[in-house]
Amino acid sequence: MLVKEILNKIMLKEMTIKELAALYNVSDRTIQSKIKKLGYEWNSKKSIYNYVGEDPEPVDVDFNTLFGQTSKMLAEQKQTNSEIAASASTSTSKVDAIDLLLQSPKDRSKRVYRGFYFDDDVLSIIDRVPKSYKSELVNEALRKVFKEKGLLD
Repeated sequence: MLVKEILNKIMLKEMTIKELAALYNVSDRTIQSKIKKLGYEWNSKKSIYNYVGEDPEPVDVDFNTLFGQTSKMLAEQKQTNSEIAASASTSTSKVDAIDLLLQSPKDRSKRVYRGFYFDDDVLSIIDRVPKSYKSELVNEALRKVFKEKGLLD
């Protein structure tokens, strides 16, 4: 992914520094320092990254190139897994919406907040998913069960 795409996702709150750090198997601090070394500064009041560097803005730089070979391979493997899951959804495999959500995000629809209590075993699975995808996972899991029971089309 390009630097401009990463920064836009962070500013639009589609991705967090923590999720990006997990993708590259590094710390939050490492991600922040890599972005800073590119010449960007975080403006906490506006929640945006401002370019303060002297060179031309590195928006078309591939973010993978900022990390060592191991991190690059991990990120590419995760990206490849997402692509495999996406292509598998078009074929007649057993990959369903829940599998896809566990590997890649989905467009959000209008939502209504409700609070529920979860058992520890169920919560441990939900907690494996990045924060921004938990609602999608729960919705898809419930949708799948409701369809199997004939309650949804």
